[in-house]
Amino acid sequence: MLLDGAGRAAPTVFAEMSALAARTGAINLGQGFPDEDGPRVVLDAAHAALDAGLNQYPPGRGRPELLEAVAEHQRRFYGIELDPGREVLVTAGATEALAATVLALVDDGDEVVTLEPFYDAYGAVIGLAGGVHRTVTMRGAEFSVDHAELRAAFSDRTALVIVNDPHNPTGTVRDAATRQLVVDLARRHDAVLVTDEVYEHLLFDGAAHVPLSTLPGAAERTLSISSGGKTFSTTGWKIGWLTGPEHLVSKVMTVKQYLTFVNGSVFQPAIAVGLGLPDEWFAGLAAGLQRKRDVLADGLAAAGFSVAPSRGGYFVVADAAPLGFPDAADLCRRLPELAGVVGVPVSAFCHEEAAVEHASRIRFAFCKRTEVLEQAARQLAALRV
Repeated sequence: MLLDGAGRAAPTVFAEMSALAARTGAINLGQGFPDEDGPRVVLDAAHAALDAGLNQYPPGRGRPELLEAVAEHQRRFYGIELDPGREVLVTAGATEALAATVLALVDDGDEVVTLEPFYDAYGAVIGLAGGVHRTVTMRGAEFSVDHAELRAAFSDRTALVIVNDPHNPTGTVRDAATRQLVVDLARRHDAVLVTDEVYEHLLFDGAAHVPLSTLPGAAERTLSISSGGKTFSTTGWKIGWLTGPEHLVSKVMTVKQYLTFVNGSVFQPAIAVGLGLPDEWFAGLAAGLQRKRDVLADGLAAAGFSVAPSRGGYFVVADAAPLGFPDAADLCRRLPELAGVVGVPVSAFCHEEAAVEHASRIRFAFCKRTEVLEQAARQLAALRV
Protein backbone atom coordinates (compact mmCIF):
# COMPACT_ATOMS: atom_id res chain seq x y z
CA MET A 1 0.00 0.00 0.00
CA LEU A 2 3.06 2.28 0.29
CA LEU A 3 4.50 1.72 -3.20
CA ASP A 4 3.15 1.67 -6.72
CA GLY A 5 3.78 -1.14 -9.19
CA ALA A 6 7.20 0.27 -10.07
CA GLY A 7 8.29 0.38 -6.43
CA ARG A 8 7.95 4.14 -6.11
CA ALA A 9 6.37 5.89 -3.15
CA ALA A 10 2.71 6.33 -4.00
CA PRO A 11 0.49 9.23 -2.92
CA THR A 12 -2.76 8.40 -1.19
CA VAL A 13 -5.94 8.46 -3.21
CA PHE A 14 -7.17 11.27 -0.92
CA ALA A 15 -4.25 13.46 -1.94
CA GLU A 16 -4.78 12.67 -5.61
CA MET A 17 -8.50 13.43 -5.56
CA SER A 18 -8.19 16.53 -3.38
CA ALA A 19 -5.53 17.88 -5.76
CA LEU A 20 -7.89 17.14 -8.65
CA ALA A 21 -10.67 19.09 -6.91
CA ALA A 22 -8.36 22.04 -6.25
CA ARG A 23 -7.07 22.07 -9.82
CA THR A 24 -10.51 21.91 -11.43
CA GLY A 25 -12.64 23.79 -8.90
CA ALA A 26 -14.90 20.75 -8.54
CA ILE A 27 -16.93 20.10 -5.40
CA ASN A 28 -14.73 17.90 -3.21
CA LEU A 29 -16.82 15.03 -1.84
CA GLY A 30 -13.76 12.80 -1.87
CA GLN A 31 -12.06 13.59 1.43
CA GLY A 32 -13.85 13.36 4.76
CA PHE A 33 -13.50 16.81 6.26
CA PRO A 34 -16.36 19.20 7.14
CA ASP A 35 -16.69 22.62 5.56
CA GLU A 36 -18.13 24.17 8.74
CA ASP A 37 -16.54 24.87 12.11
CA GLY A 38 -17.33 22.81 15.18
CA PRO A 39 -19.07 24.02 18.36
CA ARG A 40 -18.17 27.54 19.44
CA VAL A 41 -17.44 26.48 23.01
CA VAL A 42 -14.75 24.10 21.78
CA LEU A 43 -13.14 26.73 19.54
CA ASP A 44 -13.24 29.26 22.37
CA ALA A 45 -11.53 26.78 24.68
CA ALA A 46 -8.64 26.48 22.22
CA HIS A 47 -8.31 30.28 22.09
CA ALA A 48 -8.33 30.40 25.90
CA ALA A 49 -5.61 27.75 26.10
CA LEU A 50 -3.49 29.71 23.63
CA ASP A 51 -3.97 32.93 25.59
CA ALA A 52 -3.15 31.08 28.82
CA GLY A 53 0.28 30.21 27.44
CA LEU A 54 -0.15 26.46 26.91
CA ASN A 55 2.25 26.60 23.99
CA GLN A 56 5.02 24.22 25.08
CA TYR A 57 5.24 20.45 25.19
CA PRO A 58 2.34 18.85 27.03
CA PRO A 59 2.98 15.77 29.19
CA GLY A 60 3.95 12.71 27.15
CA ARG A 61 0.77 10.81 27.96
CA GLY A 62 -1.42 13.88 27.37
CA ARG A 63 -2.76 16.81 29.33
CA PRO A 64 -4.50 15.69 32.54
CA GLU A 65 -7.80 17.39 31.69
CA LEU A 66 -8.05 15.47 28.41
CA LEU A 67 -7.03 12.15 29.97
CA GLU A 68 -9.74 12.61 32.57
CA ALA A 69 -12.28 13.74 29.97
CA VAL A 70 -11.65 10.65 27.83
CA ALA A 71 -12.04 8.37 30.85
CA GLU A 72 -15.25 10.12 31.85
CA HIS A 73 -16.55 9.91 28.26
CA GLN A 74 -16.03 6.14 28.21
CA ARG A 75 -17.81 5.77 31.54
CA ARG A 76 -20.67 8.09 30.60
CA PHE A 77 -21.49 6.60 27.20
CA TYR A 78 -20.46 2.95 27.58
CA GLY A 79 -20.02 2.15 31.27
CA ILE A 80 -16.28 1.51 30.79
CA GLU A 81 -14.16 2.31 33.86
CA LEU A 82 -10.62 3.53 33.15
CA ASP A 83 -7.70 4.89 35.15
CA PRO A 84 -6.90 8.13 33.28
CA GLY A 85 -3.29 8.08 34.43
CA ARG A 86 -2.55 4.54 33.25
CA GLU A 87 -5.14 3.42 30.71
CA VAL A 88 -5.49 6.47 28.44
CA LEU A 89 -2.98 7.87 25.94
CA VAL A 90 -3.39 11.03 23.83
CA THR A 91 -2.10 10.77 20.25
CA ALA A 92 -1.73 12.88 17.11
CA GLY A 93 -5.10 11.80 15.78
CA ALA A 94 -6.42 8.28 15.51
CA THR A 95 -3.99 7.46 12.71
CA GLU A 96 -0.98 7.90 14.98
CA ALA A 97 -2.67 5.75 17.62
CA LEU A 98 -3.17 3.07 15.00
CA ALA A 99 0.39 3.33 13.67
CA ALA A 100 1.97 3.23 17.12
CA THR A 101 -0.20 0.26 18.08
CA VAL A 102 0.71 -1.79 15.03
CA LEU A 103 4.41 -0.92 15.30
CA ALA A 104 4.39 -1.82 18.99
CA LEU A 105 2.55 -5.13 18.74
CA VAL A 106 3.34 -6.60 15.30
CA ASP A 107 6.63 -8.33 14.46
CA ASP A 108 7.89 -9.57 11.09
CA GLY A 109 5.55 -12.22 9.77
CA ASP A 110 2.77 -11.60 12.29
CA GLU A 111 -0.68 -11.51 10.73
CA VAL A 112 -3.19 -8.68 11.09
CA VAL A 113 -6.85 -9.23 10.17
CA THR A 114 -9.12 -6.46 8.85
CA LEU A 115 -12.27 -6.24 6.82
CA GLU A 116 -11.96 -5.16 3.20
CA PRO A 117 -12.49 -2.45 1.93
CA PHE A 118 -10.31 -0.89 4.62
CA TYR A 119 -9.03 2.57 5.55
CA ASP A 120 -5.82 2.81 3.55
CA ALA A 121 -3.59 3.57 6.57
CA TYR A 122 -4.19 0.03 7.85
CA GLY A 123 -2.35 -1.57 4.97
CA ALA A 124 0.44 1.00 5.11
CA VAL A 125 1.27 0.61 8.80
CA ILE A 126 0.98 -3.18 8.66
CA GLY A 127 3.53 -3.08 5.87
CA LEU A 128 5.81 -0.75 7.84
CA ALA A 129 5.73 -3.18 10.76
CA GLY A 130 6.61 -6.15 8.56
CA GLY A 131 3.25 -7.75 9.18
CA VAL A 132 1.06 -9.81 6.86
CA HIS A 133 -2.32 -8.30 6.05
CA ARG A 134 -5.19 -10.82 6.04
CA THR A 135 -8.53 -9.44 4.90
CA VAL A 136 -12.14 -10.54 4.89
CA THR A 137 -13.99 -9.11 1.90
CA MET A 138 -17.30 -7.42 2.63
CA ARG A 139 -19.70 -8.61 -0.03
CA GLY A 140 -22.83 -7.56 -1.86
CA ALA A 141 -24.73 -4.32 -2.01
CA GLU A 142 -24.88 -4.07 1.80
CA PHE A 143 -21.24 -5.06 2.42
CA SER A 144 -22.03 -8.10 4.54
CA VAL A 145 -19.43 -10.18 6.38
CA ASP A 146 -19.38 -13.94 5.77
CA HIS A 147 -18.69 -15.63 9.10
CA ALA A 148 -16.99 -18.63 7.52
CA GLU A 149 -14.57 -16.32 5.72
CA LEU A 150 -13.99 -14.42 8.95
CA ARG A 151 -13.09 -17.64 10.78
CA ALA A 152 -10.77 -18.68 7.97
CA ALA A 153 -8.81 -15.41 8.19
CA PHE A 154 -7.62 -16.19 11.73
CA SER A 155 -4.77 -18.50 12.65
CA ASP A 156 -2.24 -18.95 15.44
CA ARG A 157 -0.11 -16.38 13.57
CA THR A 158 -2.78 -13.71 14.06
CA ALA A 159 -1.36 -10.97 16.30
CA LEU A 160 -3.97 -8.24 15.82
CA VAL A 161 -7.44 -7.76 14.45
CA ILE A 162 -8.44 -4.18 13.54
CA VAL A 163 -12.17 -3.46 13.63
CA ASN A 164 -13.42 -0.16 12.21
CA ASP A 165 -17.00 0.41 13.39
CA PRO A 166 -18.80 2.46 12.10
CA HIS A 167 -16.91 1.50 8.97
CA ASN A 168 -15.01 3.68 6.52
CA PRO A 169 -15.54 3.66 3.54
CA THR A 170 -18.84 1.74 3.52
CA GLY A 171 -20.87 3.42 6.29
CA THR A 172 -21.86 0.03 7.68
CA VAL A 173 -22.29 -0.85 11.35
CA ARG A 174 -21.40 -4.33 12.56
CA ASP A 175 -24.19 -6.58 13.80
CA ALA A 176 -24.09 -8.19 17.25
CA ALA A 177 -23.28 -11.67 15.96
CA THR A 178 -20.27 -10.45 13.97
CA ARG A 179 -18.96 -8.40 16.87
CA GLN A 180 -19.15 -11.37 19.22
CA LEU A 181 -17.54 -13.70 16.68
CA VAL A 182 -14.57 -11.32 16.31
CA VAL A 183 -14.08 -11.31 20.06
CA ASP A 184 -14.38 -15.11 20.27
CA LEU A 185 -11.83 -15.58 17.48
CA ALA A 186 -9.40 -13.12 19.07
CA ARG A 187 -9.63 -15.02 22.36
CA ARG A 188 -9.19 -18.40 20.66
CA HIS A 189 -6.06 -17.26 18.83
CA ASP A 190 -4.74 -14.97 21.60
CA ALA A 191 -4.87 -11.89 19.36
CA VAL A 192 -5.17 -8.25 20.45
CA LEU A 193 -8.32 -6.42 19.36
CA VAL A 194 -7.78 -2.88 18.03
CA THR A 195 -10.93 -0.85 17.45
CA ASP A 196 -11.11 2.25 15.28
CA GLU A 197 -14.13 4.12 16.65
CA VAL A 198 -13.66 7.64 15.27
CA TYR A 199 -17.26 7.74 14.00
CA GLU A 200 -18.72 6.51 17.31
CA HIS A 201 -21.09 9.48 17.67
CA LEU A 202 -22.15 9.61 14.01
CA LEU A 203 -24.78 6.87 13.76
CA PHE A 204 -28.12 7.01 11.98
CA ASP A 205 -31.56 5.41 11.83
CA GLY A 206 -31.52 4.38 15.48
CA ALA A 207 -28.21 2.51 15.31
CA ALA A 208 -26.22 2.49 18.56
CA HIS A 209 -22.46 2.22 18.98
CA VAL A 210 -21.31 -0.86 20.90
CA PRO A 211 -17.56 -0.87 21.69
CA LEU A 212 -16.00 -4.32 21.39
CA SER A 213 -14.35 -3.78 24.77
CA THR A 214 -17.77 -4.02 26.44
CA LEU A 215 -18.33 -7.59 25.24
CA PRO A 216 -17.53 -10.56 27.50
CA GLY A 217 -13.86 -11.52 27.35
CA ALA A 218 -12.82 -8.50 25.30
CA ALA A 219 -11.69 -5.77 27.73
CA GLU A 220 -8.41 -7.42 28.72
CA ARG A 221 -7.26 -7.67 25.09
CA THR A 222 -8.76 -4.54 23.49
CA LEU A 223 -7.19 -1.21 22.58
CA SER A 224 -9.89 1.30 21.64
CA ILE A 225 -8.97 4.24 19.39
CA SER A 226 -10.97 7.40 18.75
CA SER A 227 -10.49 11.11 18.15
CA GLY A 228 -12.11 14.51 18.34
CA GLY A 229 -11.69 15.47 14.69
CA LYS A 230 -14.83 13.90 13.25
CA THR A 231 -17.09 14.55 16.26
CA PHE A 232 -16.19 18.22 16.70
CA SER A 233 -15.37 19.13 13.07
CA THR A 234 -11.74 19.77 13.99
CA THR A 235 -9.96 17.32 11.72
CA GLY A 236 -6.94 19.63 11.39
CA TRP A 237 -6.27 19.61 15.12
CA LYS A 238 -5.27 15.92 15.08
CA ILE A 239 -6.23 15.07 18.65
CA GLY A 240 -6.84 11.37 19.16
CA TRP A 241 -6.61 8.89 22.00
CA LEU A 242 -6.21 5.26 22.83
CA THR A 243 -7.61 3.40 25.84
CA GLY A 244 -7.19 -0.09 27.20
CA PRO A 245 -5.26 -2.27 29.62
CA GLU A 246 -2.20 -0.61 31.12
CA HIS A 247 0.29 -3.19 29.81
CA LEU A 248 -0.88 -2.66 26.22
CA VAL A 249 -1.16 1.11 26.47
CA SER A 250 2.39 1.27 27.86
CA LYS A 251 3.76 -0.66 24.87
CA VAL A 252 2.06 1.73 22.47
CA MET A 253 3.33 4.76 24.39
CA THR A 254 6.89 3.45 24.07
CA VAL A 255 6.58 3.64 20.28
CA LYS A 256 4.48 6.81 20.18
CA GLN A 257 7.21 8.84 21.89
CA TYR A 258 9.44 8.25 18.84
CA LEU A 259 6.76 9.29 16.36
CA THR A 260 5.37 12.71 17.28
CA PHE A 261 6.47 12.64 20.94
CA VAL A 262 3.61 15.02 21.84
CA ASN A 263 1.22 17.32 19.99
CA GLY A 264 -1.63 19.79 20.20
CA SER A 265 -0.97 21.45 23.56
CA VAL A 266 -3.67 24.10 23.11
CA PHE A 267 -6.13 21.77 21.38
CA GLN A 268 -6.13 19.07 24.04
CA PRO A 269 -8.01 21.19 26.63
CA ALA A 270 -10.49 22.22 23.95
CA ILE A 271 -11.32 18.63 23.02
CA ALA A 272 -11.74 17.92 26.74
CA VAL A 273 -14.43 20.61 26.79
CA GLY A 274 -16.10 19.03 23.77
CA LEU A 275 -16.23 15.60 25.35
CA GLY A 276 -18.16 17.14 28.23
CA LEU A 277 -20.92 18.59 26.06
CA PRO A 278 -24.45 17.44 27.00
CA ASP A 279 -26.13 14.38 25.52
CA GLU A 280 -28.47 16.62 23.53
CA TRP A 281 -25.52 18.06 21.61
CA PHE A 282 -24.29 14.62 20.54
CA ALA A 283 -27.82 13.58 19.53
CA GLY A 284 -28.22 16.75 17.49
CA LEU A 285 -24.88 16.15 15.78
CA ALA A 286 -25.98 12.72 14.54
CA ALA A 287 -29.44 13.95 13.52
CA GLY A 288 -28.00 16.82 11.50
CA LEU A 289 -25.55 14.56 9.72
CA GLN A 290 -28.31 12.04 8.99
CA ARG A 291 -30.27 14.77 7.20
CA LYS A 292 -27.19 15.56 5.11
CA ARG A 293 -26.76 11.88 4.31
CA ASP A 294 -30.34 11.80 3.05
CA VAL A 295 -29.82 14.84 0.85
CA LEU A 296 -26.81 13.31 -0.88
CA ALA A 297 -28.14 9.74 -1.00
CA ASP A 298 -31.45 10.91 -2.50
CA GLY A 299 -29.59 13.04 -5.02
CA LEU A 300 -27.33 10.16 -6.04
CA ALA A 301 -30.32 7.84 -6.45
CA ALA A 302 -32.13 10.45 -8.55
CA ALA A 303 -29.02 10.73 -10.71
CA GLY A 304 -29.20 7.00 -11.42
CA PHE A 305 -26.65 5.56 -8.99
CA SER A 306 -27.48 2.50 -6.89
CA VAL A 307 -26.92 3.74 -3.32
CA ALA A 308 -25.90 1.47 -0.44
CA PRO A 309 -27.36 2.13 3.02
CA SER A 310 -25.10 4.26 5.23
CA ARG A 311 -25.74 3.82 8.95
CA GLY A 312 -22.79 5.74 10.33
CA GLY A 313 -19.82 7.98 9.57
CA TYR A 314 -19.22 10.61 6.90
CA PHE A 315 -19.72 8.58 3.72
CA VAL A 316 -22.20 6.98 1.35
CA VAL A 317 -21.26 4.46 -1.34
CA ALA A 318 -22.88 4.69 -4.76
CA ASP A 319 -22.59 2.16 -7.58
CA ALA A 320 -22.07 3.75 -10.99
CA ALA A 321 -22.71 0.55 -12.96
CA PRO A 322 -26.42 1.37 -13.59
CA LEU A 323 -25.23 4.54 -15.33
CA GLY A 324 -22.96 2.54 -17.62
CA PHE A 325 -19.70 3.17 -15.78
CA PRO A 326 -18.14 -0.16 -14.71
CA ASP A 327 -14.78 1.39 -13.73
CA ALA A 328 -15.21 3.83 -10.83
CA ALA A 329 -11.51 4.70 -10.70
CA ASP A 330 -11.65 5.93 -14.28
CA LEU A 331 -14.96 7.70 -13.66
CA CYS A 332 -13.61 9.48 -10.56
CA ARG A 333 -10.78 10.96 -12.61
CA ARG A 334 -13.34 12.15 -15.17
CA LEU A 335 -16.04 13.32 -12.75
CA PRO A 336 -14.69 16.89 -12.40
CA GLU A 337 -15.12 17.32 -16.16
CA LEU A 338 -18.39 15.40 -16.44
CA ALA A 339 -20.17 16.72 -13.34
CA GLY A 340 -17.88 19.10 -11.42
CA VAL A 341 -17.70 16.70 -8.44
CA VAL A 342 -14.91 14.63 -6.90
CA GLY A 343 -15.41 11.23 -5.23
CA VAL A 344 -13.10 8.34 -4.32
CA PRO A 345 -13.31 4.88 -5.89
CA VAL A 346 -13.96 2.15 -3.33
CA SER A 347 -11.38 0.02 -5.14
CA ALA A 348 -8.73 2.34 -3.67
CA PHE A 349 -9.54 0.81 -0.28
CA CYS A 350 -8.95 -2.75 -1.51
CA HIS A 351 -6.27 -5.17 -2.56
CA GLU A 352 -6.43 -6.29 -6.18
CA GLU A 353 -8.82 -9.23 -5.79
CA ALA A 354 -11.45 -7.36 -3.76
CA ALA A 355 -11.03 -4.28 -5.96
CA VAL A 356 -12.64 -6.24 -8.80
CA GLU A 357 -15.77 -6.88 -6.72
CA HIS A 358 -16.10 -3.19 -5.83
CA ALA A 359 -14.86 -1.82 -9.16
CA SER A 360 -17.91 0.30 -9.99
CA ARG A 361 -18.48 1.82 -6.53
CA ILE A 362 -17.64 5.35 -5.40
CA ARG A 363 -17.41 6.79 -1.90
CA PHE A 364 -18.87 10.28 -1.48
CA ALA A 365 -18.60 12.40 1.68
CA PHE A 366 -21.72 14.12 3.02
CA CYS A 367 -20.05 16.06 5.87
CA LYS A 368 -20.58 19.30 3.92
CA ARG A 369 -23.04 22.18 4.03
CA THR A 370 -26.49 21.20 2.78
CA GLU A 371 -26.39 23.68 -0.09
CA VAL A 372 -23.09 22.15 -1.28
CA LEU A 373 -24.62 18.66 -1.26
CA GLU A 374 -27.70 19.90 -3.13
CA GLN A 375 -25.50 21.52 -5.77
CA ALA A 376 -23.41 18.36 -6.10
CA ALA A 377 -26.58 16.30 -6.59
CA ARG A 378 -27.78 18.63 -9.34
CA GLN A 379 -24.44 18.40 -11.12
CA LEU A 380 -24.25 14.61 -10.80
CA ALA A 381 -27.68 14.38 -12.45
CA ALA A 382 -25.91 15.40 -15.67
CA LEU A 383 -24.47 11.87 -15.83
CA ARG A 384 -27.91 10.56 -16.83
CA VAL A 385 -27.97 12.66 -19.99
